[in-house]
Amino acid sequence: MDLQDFLSEWNNESETVTVRTSGSTGTPKPMKVEKRRMEASARLTCDFLGLNPGDTALLCMPLDYIAGKMVVVRSLVRNLKLISVKPSSHPLATLSEDPVFAAMTPMQVYGCMQISEERRLLEQTKHLIIGGGAVDRELEEQLKGFPNAVWSTYGMTETLSHIALRRINGANADTWYTPFNGVEINIADDGCLVIYAPAVCGETLHTNDLAELADDGRRFRIIGRKDNVIDSGGIKISMEAVEEALRPYLKIPFLITKRHDRRLGEAVTMLIEKGRTDIASVRLICEQTLPKYWCPKSYLPVTKIPLTETGKPARAEAIKLARLAADEAEPATK
Repeated sequence: MDLQDFLSEWNNESETVTVRTSGSTGTPKPMKVEKRRMEASARLTCDFLGLNPGDTALLCMPLDYIAGKMVVVRSLVRNLKLISVKPSSHPLATLSEDPVFAAMTPMQVYGCMQISEERRLLEQTKHLIIGGGAVDRELEEQLKGFPNAVWSTYGMTETLSHIALRRINGANADTWYTPFNGVEINIADDGCLVIYAPAVCGETLHTNDLAELADDGRRFRIIGRKDNVIDSGGIKISMEAVEEALRPYLKIPFLITKRHDRRLGEAVTMLIEKGRTDIASVRLICEQTLPKYWCPKSYLPVTKIPLTETGKPARAEAIKLARLAADEAEPATK
């Protein structure tokens, strides 16, 4: 979908538009969302960040998904000047002036950080929000020195983009997400985050995100996804936790997933892109870095780490690869 297609859909007589879920845990699915709730979401973000009419806003994400659509809606609601570029890992490559507001994925921010001129524009962007995936520890450390506001977002298609932000840099940097006004959150008995945001969603959402609350009972942080937990011999292991522990030591593309194991039930499995390093080196890093029960039981070379169109790990595809190619997996021990 291009910008004109979306604007035509937005301006038609229907009260809804169609968006696709990200597909991080399965096949992307279309869903109808109400325009009035998208407008409400746009106002929440614009008010929180203090965006003003005439401010420039960069559209650099696909318009098939809610993140891209919401950049346009924010521009319409607040009379922002929209700058549209083709979605890529280098969204600032064709710009000569920094935008006032930009919404990017971690992959796009990482790409900009590798080119000096793009990094300069990124640093001068007054309001940078990052969503569509977790900001890893190394990238976050690099962003802490930025002079303008950088935010990590929390949200999903069902909440019409984000409902909470976390400041990455500056005096107000935080490890906890702060919900927008009018958004209530709590933790369910299964440890997952529950969201009540009536302005943007007509029902209470029981997410699959394992979370914990700060002492104030309002701020929260995400531990991992419930469906990304590996039950290995009765020990619950978070895929995201293993990946986070390894990122400072592994500079190659990798992904933690699981496969069936007759003894353990589920076994920790690592996908590694072929030709990037040798299995023995990766195994040694895992053994030196991870708790014993977190160490992968097998290492599977793949042509490419499976990602969704928005750059998130494609967890369902990763599990499928591990299952189909289990016979090719390099065992953790000889």
